[in-house]
Amino acid sequence: MLAYTYIGPQRFAMTEKPKPELQDENDAIVRVTLSSICTSDIHIKHGFVPRAIPGITVGHEMVGVVESIGENVKTVKPGNRVTVNVETFCGECFFCKHGYVNNCTDPDGGWALGCRIDGGQAEYVRVPHADQGLDIIPDTVSNEQALFVGDILSTGFWASKISEITEQDTVLIIGAGPTGICTLLCAKLRNPENIIVCEKSEERRLFVKTHYPDVLVTTPDECEDFVFKHSRHNGADVVIEVAGGEDTFRMAWQCARPNAIVTIVAMYDKPQILPLPDMYGKNLTFKTGGVDGCDCAKILKLIEQGKIDTTPLITHWFQLSEIEKAYQVFENRLDNVIKVAVDGIK
Repeated sequence: MLAYTYIGPQRFAMTEKPKPELQDENDAIVRVTLSSICTSDIHIKHGFVPRAIPGITVGHEMVGVVESIGENVKTVKPGNRVTVNVETFCGECFFCKHGYVNNCTDPDGGWALGCRIDGGQAEYVRVPHADQGLDIIPDTVSNEQALFVGDILSTGFWASKISEITEQDTVLIIGAGPTGICTLLCAKLRNPENIIVCEKSEERRLFVKTHYPDVLVTTPDECEDFVFKHSRHNGADVVIEVAGGEDTFRMAWQCARPNAIVTIVAMYDKPQILPLPDMYGKNLTFKTGGVDGCDCAKILKLIEQGKIDTTPLITHWFQLSEIEKAYQVFENRLDNVIKVAVDGIK
């Protein structure tokens, strides 16, 4: 089968690999029908993910059809359309039982697909711990609607949940890329008084203004003054940092009011400085880390109910055989790209 493969730093390539087989009684084999390119894939390509193993098939955001299952798999069966969780997790360890599935202690736990084991930018993918990692897509939900459930929608849902957003809050979201928009959609579910999006790209600011006209939009240069002007207490009550830019961590805590929650979702290329003397007295609560993707079933229900729609984010479509071009478009942000979808066929 065709599989897009991490060869080594700065090099991906399309390769031929054998179709995956069941290796464990908890595995499932999924025929990939639609996948997408994630910024984390770009991080792997450029060597920013040291745990990524050369030779693995990349890709961790996908939907597909179950082909076969191990004898212990109970929640899905062959023929089911499913979302695939970015994380594999056992459901039994201390961290899984507390909902911290990103920290699952199983050897395949956490972000493994497309990083430490073969992922989904291929015709087929093996999913360990299938009962936890696969969720059946409702009949009225399309593959396109479900595509982001296992990764960036789970990230947005998780970030909004741990940020403890209330209806009295002003929420600042830094970054209007795909994950930022998913965070915006999930924050809207909590009905805060104001949502402000800060984004440097003119095209992405226009995207937000066009699709979410009730959301306030600003630029990095104007962000601090803009947030102070549009908040009750000299800063945002909640800040969610999704951009991972050179100055966005600093912007996040500077735009927060005293005693605010600052949630860091972004993956940075470089270490960030925590200037405690400068923020002394603000009494901020920082929440950081990778997504705990344990709410996929809830997210699918919200999509089914018409409360979340991410289909406007898919701006470009490619066949699997065209994935080199797809990466070029996505990585270089050509043609006002938001998110690139890849059909799981040759």
